[in-house]
Amino acid sequence: MQIKIIDKIAWIELKDKSILSTKSYGKDKYYIPGGKRETGETDEQALVREINEELSIVISSETINYIGTFEAQAHGHSEGILVKMTCYSGKYTGVLKANSEIEEIKWLKYSDKDKISEVDKLIFDSLKENNLLD
Repeated sequence: MQIKIIDKIAWIELKDKSILSTKSYGKDKYYIPGGKRETGETDEQALVREINEELSIVISSETINYIGTFEAQAHGHSEGILVKMTCYSGKYTGVLKANSEIEEIKWLKYSDKDKISEVDKLIFDSLKENNLLD
């Protein structure tokens, strides 16, 4: 079976041991905000652009920190299609506001794991192990 990988970047924003998550129109799960790189973009450029498009804020490039890369079956896709999420944190300016395809912004706890995709569950587990998520 041919394995296909959907390569994405994601922004981890934590507050009071909760994580910022978003839900797109027509979707049944919450996702950690982010998206795919455009041709020629660095991770940093893609992160700044995607988060600005989705949440109307600007991440300051000099504060971006690599957190980890996680891989799992892609939600809503056939078997063998994996999503690879390269995660970063970073400070931002502006006010968080749902934009573009985003219907809702929500702060999730570890107990909300039933509301998220497979790859996000791995990220939640990692954050919980590091005592960053309740």
